[in-house]
Amino acid sequence: MSERPRRRRPQSRLIPPSPSPPPEAAPEPPKNIPERKPTNSRPFLLDFFPLESEKETRLSRFYDRLRTGRLSTTRCPKDDLLHWPPRTACPRCHTEELEWVDLPEQGRLYAFSAVLAGAPLGMESEVPFSVGLVDLDGVPLRLFGRIEGKPWTELTIGLTVRVEPFEVGDGRVFYRFRVAD
Repeated sequence: MSERPRRRRPQSRLIPPSPSPPPEAAPEPPKNIPERKPTNSRPFLLDFFPLESEKETRLSRFYDRLRTGRLSTTRCPKDDLLHWPPRTACPRCHTEELEWVDLPEQGRLYAFSAVLAGAPLGMESEVPFSVGLVDLDGVPLRLFGRIEGKPWTELTIGLTVRVEPFEVGDGRVFYRFRVAD
């Protein structure tokens, strides 16, 4: 058997790095600048709560309805597919003609955990707090959210919870779950 000729790999050209300029002395900090006072707002990239106005999102109806105490989502009338989180287009048929439907106000705690340390930025003072997965009554949806109303040591799987809107603090609103009485 004859041996096939081997292909030669193209050789890459190494370009030497250009010489770096000599280091400059660090500029002296300006004087008489007032000290920044801490704010309650979170940096945009670390903000867990989305922008909610119609100008900023096509899902503004979700937040408008939440402000009135109604947790809602979108449903595709063609596929009868219920979406969570709400969508602007159906992931199955890609239609943008979706309906807004209200979700049940009550559900059962499926799983939970406690945040005892390492809370997200802006939530450090709220430690400890609970988060959990909730199966909403009557719909095939399991939502994640904060659990309020009992300390995490008293929570149990199957506990009844209710959805409630809450003010984030800067005009925005979000949802959480509260242990039902």
